[in-house]
Amino acid sequence: MQEILYLEIPTPETTAVCNWLHTDFEPGIGEKVLTPQGFRLRVSDTTTSSGTISEKLPVELSVFIWSVQRTTYLKAFRWADKPFPREQQILKKLTTGLRSRFPHEYPEPPTLLLSEQSIFEALAPYYPLTVKYFQKMPNGEYDLKRAYWWEQRWREGVRNPQQPRQVVFSHTSQAEESIDTNSPLHPQYDLIYIGGALGVIHAAVMAKLGYRVLLLERLPFGRMNREWNISRDEIQSLLNLGLVTAAEVESIIAREYKDGFNKFFDANNPSNLKAPVLHTPTVLNVALDSEKWLQMCGQKLRATGGEIWDQTEFMQVDVYKSQVVVTVKDLTSQIQKQVSGRLVVDAMGTASPIAWQLNGGRAFDSVCPTVGAVVERGFEPGVWDSQYGDVLYSHGDISRGRQLIWELFPGADEELTIYLFHYHQVNPKNPGSLLEMYEDFFTILPEYRRCDIDKLVWKKPTFGYIPGHFSVGSRDRTVAFDRLIAIGDAASLQSPLVFTGFGSLVRNLERLTTLLDTALKHDLLSFRHLNQIRAFQNNIAVTWMFSKGMMVPTGKFIPPERINSMLNNFFGLLADEPLEVADNFIKDRFDWLTFNRLALKAAWNNPALLLWIWELAGAKDLLRWTRNYFDFSRHALLRTLLSGWFPRFLRRIGPWLEPRYPALWLRLLAISYALTTGIARPQNSVAQVTSETRLQKPKTI
Repeated sequence: MQEILYLEIPTPETTAVCNWLHTDFEPGIGEKVLTPQGFRLRVSDTTTSSGTISEKLPVELSVFIWSVQRTTYLKAFRWADKPFPREQQILKKLTTGLRSRFPHEYPEPPTLLLSEQSIFEALAPYYPLTVKYFQKMPNGEYDLKRAYWWEQRWREGVRNPQQPRQVVFSHTSQAEESIDTNSPLHPQYDLIYIGGALGVIHAAVMAKLGYRVLLLERLPFGRMNREWNISRDEIQSLLNLGLVTAAEVESIIAREYKDGFNKFFDANNPSNLKAPVLHTPTVLNVALDSEKWLQMCGQKLRATGGEIWDQTEFMQVDVYKSQVVVTVKDLTSQIQKQVSGRLVVDAMGTASPIAWQLNGGRAFDSVCPTVGAVVERGFEPGVWDSQYGDVLYSHGDISRGRQLIWELFPGADEELTIYLFHYHQVNPKNPGSLLEMYEDFFTILPEYRRCDIDKLVWKKPTFGYIPGHFSVGSRDRTVAFDRLIAIGDAASLQSPLVFTGFGSLVRNLERLTTLLDTALKHDLLSFRHLNQIRAFQNNIAVTWMFSKGMMVPTGKFIPPERINSMLNNFFGLLADEPLEVADNFIKDRFDWLTFNRLALKAAWNNPALLLWIWELAGAKDLLRWTRNYFDFSRHALLRTLLSGWFPRFLRRIGPWLEPRYPALWLRLLAISYALTTGIARPQNSVAQVTSETRLQKPKTI
């Protein structure tokens, strides 16, 4: 028996597919015998145009379907050891018919009139399981409204990239500045942060330095629709900056587990592309109590003179020569007001209208629509050991044009945080849907982890859009404007594998803090200065092709097992490497030699890999990536030549250089960080020393 066809049919309506196979498909040859899941096709004679078929096997094809991951799959097997009569014509006709009858569909969320009905009533006909289980969550109605709002805001940005909603207005003349009667000419704050999740972490550090800080948050402060996990060595930057003590770090750790697993479904992969479990015991193995962590940062912000305005929506920012004026709306009173500052920090994530305006048609190239929940309890004993986590896991092949991936990590007591996401190329026809993903999540969670979903006790939902930008160089994305800078997901500089805006921010917190402190100290707040302050790494930029290989282009059909094959190819190589190699690679600390060695091994193990990437990426993106690779190689050479002496040299000349040439000093600090960030054992750069010195001696503005 030999498999001759494997298809993914992008519909959860398996019964409709079976009916089509039974009643509509006509193979044009042989006797069609219906079965509960498909049909058998047989002929009575034992000869074909190619010769006699062995009498040991029947002259028969078997076609059947099954359902998993809320989609439908089909396989065809040949029973004989030689081709069935007109076999290729039959398979082509079958494939073409299925593609025509069951094409890719990208459902639109309905337009809601919540003044006439609740969010539950409005969405129940479209997303019944999502409504059912959100109703069982504390604050479920509020959170479902939030998920719907986030999806609508994301779709708006994707579909109008060339003409995004304008929220940043530039006023260059002093006369224009004096016209503003609602704001004093002297800024009320040094820093105004918009967005209270990632924003409060950075805001607390800057307030500790002595800056006057205001934090604006659309939600009630401390509410989170995401949970965070990280590793011990990465959280060290919070200690280095003096933001928290060692005891405070321990108090926000909900769980530290022994190991994290990385495993992708390989039942349909060839033997050379099956892979063992990759163990990563020091990757994302520290789960944080995110709400407690945010409250702690908020307390530290207030203790150093900072302010938090929550339930306050950002409306627009007007940029003048000597200040910015931010217009906001109090969501409790619906009253608009203005506040002024020296600098605005955009920490609004993917929903940021500022990010869309600054980057026009290329605000984001990719996104991971991510949904999930924190489960308080309800899994049967033995389903999961809370000493372990799933870092990356798939339990099936491509599903409705997406390779679904799970993440799971334990929290306090019996809590489990579970995410479901996929890598997705931004497309106006198919922006990526949180609500569709939630319907998948509640349907297929029992397939992933054995459970009676009705017995689970839900603590809260977790959802969001995690963005990505396919950088060709360190300057091809705008993260700043005059007196405005973006951090976190709004800057879309996350790793293509496992680290989002939170991981990127924490790993680069010293870098961003030192550079921004330098810019503020010397009033270097124009675009050309602020655009140097970013968490860019050349080694991360060169790996965007890896995430590209996990995306199914909109409207395209590829072999269902293709992405799992690519993932197993690479993760199998990491599993064969020493533990520190996988650790450094996933934490974006790999060097040029490691990248090239692993890439060559992957191509040797699977010569078709380059063709697969070509099919997924296309010539244009491969050309862009080639430029990335040369930039990565150039940077590796510069690092080899400079990293051993340049940071020490800069530290020696700093006391003389900084007061005389502050703009040059900022530029050299940025170069120093570029040389020392993203390597396995970072050297003690001048920027780190400067940061620590300033934190020990807070200043008053």
